Amino acid sequence: MIMVYGLDKCSTCLKARKWLGKNKIEYRFVDYREHRVDAPTLKQWAKTVGGWENLVNRSGMTWRNLPTTRKAPASDPEWLLLIKEYPALVRRPVVVRGDEVSLGFTDKLFATLFGTQ
Repeated sequence: MIMVYGLDKCSTCLKARKWLGKNKIEYRFVDYREHRVDAPTLKQWAKTVGGWENLVNRSGMTWRNLPTTRKAPASDPEWLLLIKEYPALVRRPVVVRGDEVSLGFTDKLFATLFGTQ
């Protein structure tokens, strides 16, 4: 089963879900503000996508509004605490298929991921 994690009202997540529906691709959506992702899963995502710096959206308003002292997590526990407090920091959507983890949405990315080109 394809899992799509994001925020219910996120415009990028809505576009991704619409694209999946239009292409008749079955998936399950999880709003990670309502259903928090556990620490081992977040750590695995970070490892799979090349680190916390890739998993966390550091160009968004949530990151920009963080106190400067919170913008330099130095360990997994610090990153996990930050995401627990601010789930909107995770790039959206997170698409999980088996061991594969993909971040974000564009028509081209999803066409490549799901072989609909």
